[in-house]
Amino acid sequence: MKTLQDIENLQQFDNFEFIANQIVEGFITGLHRSPFHGFSVEFAEHRLYNQGESTKHIDWKLYAKTDKLFVKRFEEETNLRCHIVIDTSSSMLYPFQDKKLDSKLDFSLYSAAALIHLLKKQRDAAGLSFFDTELHLHTEAKLTQTHIQRLYAELNRCLHSQNEQSFEKETNIASVLHHIAELAHNRSLIIIFSDFFQNTPYEELYAAFQHLKYNKHEIIVFHTIEPQTEEFFEFSNKPLHITDMETGEKIKIHPNLVRDNYAKNVQTIIKNLSLKCAEYGIDYNEADINKGFHQVLLSFLIKRNKLF
Repeated sequence: MKTLQDIENLQQFDNFEFIANQIVEGFITGLHRSPFHGFSVEFAEHRLYNQGESTKHIDWKLYAKTDKLFVKRFEEETNLRCHIVIDTSSSMLYPFQDKKLDSKLDFSLYSAAALIHLLKKQRDAAGLSFFDTELHLHTEAKLTQTHIQRLYAELNRCLHSQNEQSFEKETNIASVLHHIAELAHNRSLIIIFSDFFQNTPYEELYAAFQHLKYNKHEIIVFHTIEPQTEEFFEFSNKPLHITDMETGEKIKIHPNLVRDNYAKNVQTIIKNLSLKCAEYGIDYNEADINKGFHQVLLSFLIKRNKLF
């Protein structure tokens, strides 16, 4: 099972497509040994011929072998349109270590790369969005190789620009999701990577979820988190100087004095978010950045198999 630490050993190649292939192939190998081995993870180069359509692209050689009519697939044909939406605000840079893969954003970027590779294998169209307080990147969902290469290039650019990013980039996920609800092709699958740390009321986020569902989009949420410190506040028992990565506000605290109350509040947020997602028919997943990419790919595959 590939983790961020495993990916560090592949960084020498500096090639998102190669690394994504390694993640997916490892996942598929593990899948074939698991109870989920029946899932379809390979794409077909043909589709069944539909009566009444042109016979121009029928594969007659395959007909001779199978006695069934199949039509050759083409690059523009797609089964599913999927948009991967990634929160690039400053809180996603946690835990930040210079030139080392550790952060929630690192995890999200490599998860997205693996998903794009898996989507391509299944002839599903992929699109990509980056946001903080506003939408900085939004591509159409396409299947062409040129488009896929662009997506990998955007992921790579975002990965390597982290050291230059400001540590005071806030989040306005609700506003961005309202925008994406209108931009995305009807009945798309929207996959969201975010830590959902925000200064605005969560009711605004839930309204944005409702907007996406109203526009007939399916949604998978990956609540990207480092549970040990962000959820359970397991810091060593000594005074800490903590800086809010999005606002720059600084406080001095003693972990033992605030741990229980902090953990209770965070777990309430997580519980409410998961319950709202269930209410709206949204697939909610708490994505632990220390547990590798299997959790992301399997959740996507389960969702895709429900849709088809």
